[in-house]
Amino acid sequence: MGERKVTVAAEVGLHARPAATFVQRAMKAPMDITVAKMNSAKAPVSGKSILAIMALDVRQGETVVISAEGEGSEDVLDELAEIAGTP
Repeated sequence: MGERKVTVAAEVGLHARPAATFVQRAMKAPMDITVAKMNSAKAPVSGKSILAIMALDVRQGETVVISAEGEGSEDVLDELAEIAGTP
Protein backbone atom coordinates (compact mmCIF):
# COMPACT_ATOMS: atom_id res chain seq x y z
CA MET A 1 0.00 0.00 0.00
CA GLY A 2 1.33 3.39 -0.97
CA GLU A 3 0.93 6.47 1.13
CA ARG A 4 1.88 10.11 1.21
CA LYS A 5 2.18 12.37 4.25
CA VAL A 6 1.27 15.92 3.33
CA THR A 7 1.09 19.14 5.30
CA VAL A 8 -1.98 21.06 4.17
CA ALA A 9 -0.98 24.53 2.98
CA ALA A 10 -4.28 26.17 1.99
CA GLU A 11 -5.52 28.88 4.35
CA VAL A 12 -8.92 27.16 4.52
CA GLY A 13 -7.35 23.75 5.16
CA LEU A 14 -8.82 20.78 3.31
CA HIS A 15 -12.27 22.38 3.05
CA ALA A 16 -14.52 23.78 0.32
CA ARG A 17 -12.64 24.24 -2.95
CA PRO A 18 -9.47 22.24 -2.05
CA ALA A 19 -11.63 19.36 -0.81
CA ALA A 20 -13.75 19.43 -3.97
CA THR A 21 -10.67 19.37 -6.20
CA PHE A 22 -9.18 16.53 -4.14
CA VAL A 23 -12.36 14.43 -4.32
CA GLN A 24 -12.85 15.08 -8.04
CA ARG A 25 -9.38 13.67 -8.73
CA ALA A 26 -9.83 10.76 -6.31
CA MET A 27 -13.12 9.80 -7.99
CA LYS A 28 -11.27 9.19 -11.27
CA ALA A 29 -9.01 6.58 -9.64
CA PRO A 30 -10.07 2.93 -9.91
CA MET A 31 -8.80 2.08 -6.41
CA ASP A 32 -9.95 2.92 -2.89
CA ILE A 33 -8.29 5.98 -1.41
CA THR A 34 -8.25 6.84 2.27
CA VAL A 35 -7.31 10.01 4.12
CA ALA A 36 -6.43 10.23 7.80
CA LYS A 37 -5.33 13.07 10.01
CA MET A 38 -1.90 12.48 11.56
CA ASN A 39 -1.95 11.98 15.32
CA SER A 40 -5.72 11.72 15.43
CA ALA A 41 -7.94 9.06 16.92
CA LYS A 42 -10.37 9.45 14.00
CA ALA A 43 -10.41 6.50 11.61
CA PRO A 44 -9.31 7.03 8.00
CA VAL A 45 -12.10 8.18 5.68
CA SER A 46 -12.80 7.68 1.98
CA GLY A 47 -10.93 10.12 -0.22
CA LYS A 48 -13.87 9.94 -2.62
CA SER A 49 -16.37 11.48 -0.18
CA ILE A 50 -16.37 15.25 0.18
CA LEU A 51 -18.48 15.01 3.35
CA ALA A 52 -16.01 12.58 4.93
CA ILE A 53 -13.03 14.76 3.98
CA MET A 54 -14.65 17.88 5.38
CA ALA A 55 -15.64 16.03 8.58
CA LEU A 56 -11.94 15.39 9.26
CA ASP A 57 -11.67 19.16 9.87
CA VAL A 58 -8.13 19.40 8.48
CA ARG A 59 -6.73 22.89 8.97
CA GLN A 60 -3.77 24.74 7.51
CA GLY A 61 -0.49 23.32 8.82
CA GLU A 62 -1.94 19.94 9.81
CA THR A 63 -0.63 16.74 8.23
CA VAL A 64 -2.73 14.10 6.52
CA VAL A 65 -1.85 10.60 5.35
CA ILE A 66 -3.28 9.69 1.95
CA SER A 67 -3.26 5.96 1.16
CA ALA A 68 -4.10 3.89 -1.91
CA GLU A 69 -3.32 0.44 -3.21
CA GLY A 70 -3.36 -0.89 -6.73
CA GLU A 71 -1.96 -0.35 -10.17
CA GLY A 72 -1.30 3.33 -10.79
CA SER A 73 -1.71 4.27 -7.14
CA GLU A 74 1.70 5.97 -6.91
CA ASP A 75 0.76 8.45 -9.65
CA VAL A 76 -2.64 9.10 -8.09
CA LEU A 77 -1.05 9.62 -4.67
CA ASP A 78 1.43 12.10 -6.13
CA GLU A 79 -1.42 14.11 -7.70
CA LEU A 80 -3.52 14.06 -4.53
CA ALA A 81 -0.53 15.07 -2.40
CA GLU A 82 0.08 18.01 -4.72
CA ILE A 83 -3.56 19.11 -4.39
CA ALA A 84 -3.51 18.84 -0.59
CA GLY A 85 -0.17 20.65 -0.31
CA THR A 86 -1.03 23.56 -2.60
CA PRO A 87 -1.56 26.88 -0.84
